Parts: sequence; structure tokens; C-alpha cells
Amino acid sequence: MALRARALYDFRSENPGEISLREHEVLSLCSEQDIEGWLEGINSHGDRGLFPASYVQVIRAAETPPPARYANLPAGGFEPLPPPAAFKPATLEAPPVAAPEPFSLPPAAAEYPFLPPPYGRSYQPSQGSDDDWDDDWDESSTVADEPGSLSSSYPVYEAAGRRASGHYRLSMQSEMSLSFRSGHLAGHLHPPSSSTKSSATVSRNLNRFSTFVKSGGEAFVLGEVSGFVKDGDKLCVVLGPQGPEWQENPYPFQCSIEDPTKQTKFKGMKSYIAYKLVSSHTGQQVHRRYKHFDWLYGRLAEKFPVISVPHLPEKQATGRFEEDFISKRRKGLAWWMDHMCSHPVLAQCDAFQHFLTCPSTDEKTWKQGKRKAEKDEMVGANFFLTISVPTGSGAGLDLHEVESQVDGFKAFTKKMDESALQLNHTANEFSRKQVTGFKKEYQKVGHSFKCLSQAFELDQQAFSAGLNQAIAFTAEAYDAIGDLFADQPRQDLDAVMDLLALYQGHLANFPDIIHVQKGALTKVKESKRHVEEGKMELPKAEGIQERCNIISFATLAEINHFHKIRVRDFKSQMQHFLQQQILFFQKVTKKLEEALHKYDSV
Repeated sequence: MALRARALYDFRSENPGEISLREHEVLSLCSEQDIEGWLEGINSHGDRGLFPASYVQVIRAAETPPPARYANLPAGGFEPLPPPAAFKPATLEAPPVAAPEPFSLPPAAAEYPFLPPPYGRSYQPSQGSDDDWDDDWDESSTVADEPGSLSSSYPVYEAAGRRASGHYRLSMQSEMSLSFRSGHLAGHLHPPSSSTKSSATVSRNLNRFSTFVKSGGEAFVLGEVSGFVKDGDKLCVVLGPQGPEWQENPYPFQCSIEDPTKQTKFKGMKSYIAYKLVSSHTGQQVHRRYKHFDWLYGRLAEKFPVISVPHLPEKQATGRFEEDFISKRRKGLAWWMDHMCSHPVLAQCDAFQHFLTCPSTDEKTWKQGKRKAEKDEMVGANFFLTISVPTGSGAGLDLHEVESQVDGFKAFTKKMDESALQLNHTANEFSRKQVTGFKKEYQKVGHSFKCLSQAFELDQQAFSAGLNQAIAFTAEAYDAIGDLFADQPRQDLDAVMDLLALYQGHLANFPDIIHVQKGALTKVKESKRHVEEGKMELPKAEGIQERCNIISFATLAEINHFHKIRVRDFKSQMQHFLQQQILFFQKVTKKLEEALHKYDSV
């Protein structure tokens, strides 16, 4: 049976030998063996080529059975939960057993590694490229990666179908909630004399792999997480002129990425490109490889579920050491770094500061900082505990207004994504025409003028020599104009397409961010309905709404930051584009004027 795979994300081919993928598309694999992180296969259009292995999931005829630590789960699915009476203390009389709900999954379902990863912005680790992990930089495992690194009584949440390196702990009350309050068990643990209100709970999502659940948003909104947050971990949202926004970084800085150099190791057997980073706030120079950027992106994408971490430039299977590719990657990394330094939260993150400041040659210090980032407990549901929002009169949010703003932003991102894709396609096509078509056509005109001047030279009359030279100069001018057209996309269109690529990554992040906020809002609506029906106490519902407000504040702050940075970037880039266009046509005009003046003396 032919190997098949399902695309988890969209992938747009940009180089010869690659093929494009669409999310959910089923492909035929030529081989299951990846080539430096790339697989070869045939897409639904019949195109054969390479695509990133991390963008697809192999479809197997029969899934591998669960590992030994899940031996209590049948291979065919989840076994029904035991009746509530089995959990009831012996001192209480067991109430009648209710029929279990067929689709009520235990919260720990997100931990099972044999289930397929969800789609969305979840970070996929690198798989084989020029920047794979090396033994001299990274050890085979870390404390954060070991299954038993935390107390076995704490649940472990996973991200993108793999073990998350940052675990978070739930309080004992939360553990009881996870064990007993799920689905049909709620309400059966109380004595018969308990009130109706005290038994009502907000239901948990049936889809345990949704972004709302996997990000920890559901556990936070339902009050199933508690912990101590240090002052240094707090993320402040303040009220600005346009609404909630992240508190500005009191020490803003920039970081340049320059001087990409090819380096080797293992006596020349391994080659890679290292980039020099210089931060304005320290003046320190460090060298980082793409794999270092990739590690940092993975940590940040996992830690900040309601912040849009900019995507890194795409990997490439071939031509990794070609000058054009290195230049293009450096420009993409420069845009990425600019957005990181411009974000009030990401710029101050410990992992990012470690990335910028740890000396390149200090391997021990690097690994210590790396492990510290991987063992960060302020991830998942605990991340939401770190968010500090405005309090007091006038600081509350109207949920209907928040929902309207988020819906408006969702429509905006959809339209922007469509227009960015269209502009990128148009710019690519126009660039291709300039490099090949326009250059060829202008040089064809120049060649025709040159042939005419050569014909006139056969006259050998002295009074026609000036004319012959002027026509020959005109031919050279058109030939030079053709070269100007071919070189121009490097000056203007390429920069526009680099910016569009960065923002297409941001736009791909926001559906998951919005999903977390929408999930929280749904829980608030459900709790209000329970209060109106007399099934839930008002303080409990108010707690759910308060925690939903925290997520809403963070979401609106991120939306506000996106709009600010978008206006800044596109203003700057459009000014640069038009300035380069003006300079280009001035060069063309100058060439034509020089040719015109050659006829003055004829």
C-alpha cells in the first residue's frame, strides 16, 4: 500500500524542486525517509517534489498501540469512566448511577502521544536541515524533557503532538476538579442534601485538542489552576488611547543581523551559516545559527498563546549556501528580529534576552539558560496567571463590545490575508517579468538599433558618422535600461514581498489567538445561563467572567499592538518602494536623455 500523508499547514513552494501544499491535502509519499528535514511526494495536482517533513503527518494503515504507561487504555478507544459511586466516600450514601456520556474525554487526553496533533499555530520542531542540533551545542535530553521530572501527581499538558518542555502544576483542588468534575461526574459527589446551585459546573470542551484547551485557557477560565507569580514574570496590560495595550518596554532597544559567514566543524565535514547579532542596549556581539533562532521561536510560541510570535523565514532543501538565499534569509531574519524587539512582552522575555546576550563561546552558560527556559513553569494555564490587567471603576470590559471588536478584527485579518496573498502573487509575477521579459524586450530593441547603425556604417560618408554613433549609443542605452529592469526588483519589490511574508505568518497566528478568547467567552455565557436557571452561585460565575476578562484584555492588547506595528511597517515600506521606483525611472530617463543629446551635433 502506497504511503500517504496529510498536510497540517499550507506551504508555498519558492524554489525549483519544491511543491506547494494546502492544509488537509492528502499526498502520496515517494519514501518515508526524510532528506535533511524534507520529504518527497506527489500532491493532489500531480506535482512531484520536496516539502517540509514537519508540515505533514504520515497516514498509517494501523496506528501504533499506546506505550506501556497507557496500558489501561484499550487500543480501540477510551473505556467508559467508572460510575460516580466508585469515587464517593464510604461515609456517604451512593446516589443512583447516571449513564456515562459517550463523548466525555478525560482532561489528560491531550497527553496521549499516539493521537494526531491539531492544526494551527502549534510549533513543530525542526526535522533535519543544515541547522540540526549538534552534540556540542545540545545534549540528547534535558530535565524538562524527562517524563518524570515533575511529581507524578501533576498532569502534563502537551503541545503540537509532542511533550511540552514547560509543565505547569495545578492545585489540589484543581486535581480533584480534573478527576471528578468532568462531564457526567459533576453533581454526583455531593450528599443528597446539597443545594442544586453547588452541583452545577460549566462543561468542559469535548475536543481536548482545541487550541483553547491545549493553551491552558480552559483550565484557567474554569479556575482549575493556581500558583505564585513573581514580580519579574508579570505582564501588564494598561488602558491606552485606543483601549487595552501592553505596557511599553521601559528600555527599548534594537538588534541588527549582519555579516552572515560560512563556518565549518568536524574538520570540514559540517558546514553552516552563522549570523552576527549586535544589540543596541548591550553593544555585545554574538553569533547565532538558524537552529538557535528555531529553538527560540519554539519556546516563545509555546509560552505565549495569546501573543503572535513572528514566523521565521522558511527552510530550504537545496541551495542553502548560495549567495542569494543567504541574503534573502538574512533580510527575513532582520524583519523577524525587528518585530521581536518591538514587542513589549517578547523583547523582555528571559529566553530572548539569553539568546541576545549569552556569549557564543560560553557553551556552559548557554545550556544553563536553555534548560531554564525549557523548565519555565509559567506556560500553559499558568501563563494567564502572569497577566496583570487594569482594575477599579471604569476598567471593566463590556463582553458584547469585546466580542464585536474581536469579530471585526477576525474579518479584517481574513481580508488582509487574502489581499496580501494576491499582492505577493502579483509582485512575484511582475518581478519575474522585469528580470526576464522586460530585460529581454529592451535589449531586443537595443539590438535592433545596433543593427541599424551597423548598416549605416556601410555608407562610409563622413557627414553620416555622427548619426551612426548616436544610433549606436541609443542601442547601448536600451541595453542598459534592460539591465536596470532586471536589477530593480532587488531594490523595491523584494522588500515588499519580505514584509508580506512576515505578516502572512502573523495572520496565520491570529485564528488560534482568537479561538482562545472565543472559548473563554463561551464559558462566561454558559455560566450566566446557569445563574439565570438557578444552577450556579453568582460568585462562581463572576470568577469565570473575571478570568475571561484577563484573556480579553490580553487579546485586545495584542490586536492593538498588531495594528500599531502594521501601520509603522507598511508606511515605511511603501515610502521605500515609491522612492526606489522614482530613482529607477530617473535612471531610465537619464539614459534616454544622454542618448537624445548625442543627436545634437549630428
